[in-house]
Amino acid sequence: MELTRLRGFRDLFGTDTRAMTLVEDRARALALRHNFSEIRIPLLERIQLFARSTGETSDIVEKQMYAFTDRDEGETVVALRPEGTPSVVRAYVEAGLDRSDPEQRFFYSGPVFRRERPQKGRYRQFYQFGVEIFGRADPSCDAELLIMVNELCRSLGLRVRFEINSIGDATCRPNFRAALIEWGRAHWDELCDDCHSRLERNPLRLLDCKIDAKLAESAPNSLDYLCEPCRAHFETVKELATAGNVEFVVNPRLVRGLDYYTRTAFEVMADGLGAQSTVVGGGRYDGLVETMGGSAIPGIGFGIGVDRMALALHAAGLVPTTAPDAAMIAMGPAAARQAIVVAQALRAQNLSVEMLSPERKMKALLGRASKIGARFAVIIGDDELARGVIQLRDLKNSSQREVAFADTAGAIAAGLKN
Repeated sequence: MELTRLRGFRDLFGTDTRAMTLVEDRARALALRHNFSEIRIPLLERIQLFARSTGETSDIVEKQMYAFTDRDEGETVVALRPEGTPSVVRAYVEAGLDRSDPEQRFFYSGPVFRRERPQKGRYRQFYQFGVEIFGRADPSCDAELLIMVNELCRSLGLRVRFEINSIGDATCRPNFRAALIEWGRAHWDELCDDCHSRLERNPLRLLDCKIDAKLAESAPNSLDYLCEPCRAHFETVKELATAGNVEFVVNPRLVRGLDYYTRTAFEVMADGLGAQSTVVGGGRYDGLVETMGGSAIPGIGFGIGVDRMALALHAAGLVPTTAPDAAMIAMGPAAARQAIVVAQALRAQNLSVEMLSPERKMKALLGRASKIGARFAVIIGDDELARGVIQLRDLKNSSQREVAFADTAGAIAAGLKN
């Protein structure tokens, strides 16, 4: 048996982890500035959770879940989470927050799993950062999420485009649904096999089909069927998003692939990713909490595809390089002990330092320092130890000077500014 990674799974290190960590760190800082609290949810849930929330007719439930029987739970069928929102809603209801304190703002981060056909930008284990707001039905909440995503993309330097739509609510969507069924029946011979099965069960998903995308351009327009409250809500969302400097286009074919969305739906696409260009998706789900056994509490959220956003950073040349500020070179056992003390003092001043092996020769150590991209080499030998100094070698400018132990951090910090 070859001990290699499974198809659709990845090992992440180097520039890949730097890009993903940058996305997660910026998203976390943004969520905290908007007063979201972190929630940590399980990787494993009962499969019924996703069937009830995500929708039995969704591709996720029908084709993509990693599910198995957990004998320790009385033959319960469980699944690795394919998305984060259902688990957050389940936790919210299970904790009784829908009754005791319904207005809540959460963010989460971590891996999710879908058995999809692997390709660039689509993996079987991938990473999501998501936010969810409960207890708010007002359109300003929808606009805030669009503004948040826009702030994140701008802080990363990414060029993106926003597409938004409204798919109505329980009052007006039945009419839109009926129109889609009528349209689908009229175009039955042109629809793919998947859309044949979707037509009666969930006709909105006809607009989400990649195979029939061209045909769907002639399908009914969701905006033509909105009731007056949904129309007013959508107009206000657009007005407030514009006030928040979000540039967007209205895409009346946008429905997202999950059953629980109502009213506002949106996607954000990044340049340079080809077919897998969607980096953020989200929308309103005002009936989901009640569907999951809770009170009739409105909700809205979005999920960031961290992997895809990291790929967008790569495509745009925006992945930061990392290198230590200094490499510590000690020649001899006594110098090695002092090098540890100096390195600790440097790190206490927020300088990054890598300790190199004291058992290698100077030429090899300077070569290693250059290879890891260190700006300075801090060199301590027996002579320097006796005089209380180090040799500070600027590897960028090929210059070297003596510096007292106590002045090392200041000398490096000054050199980095130059």
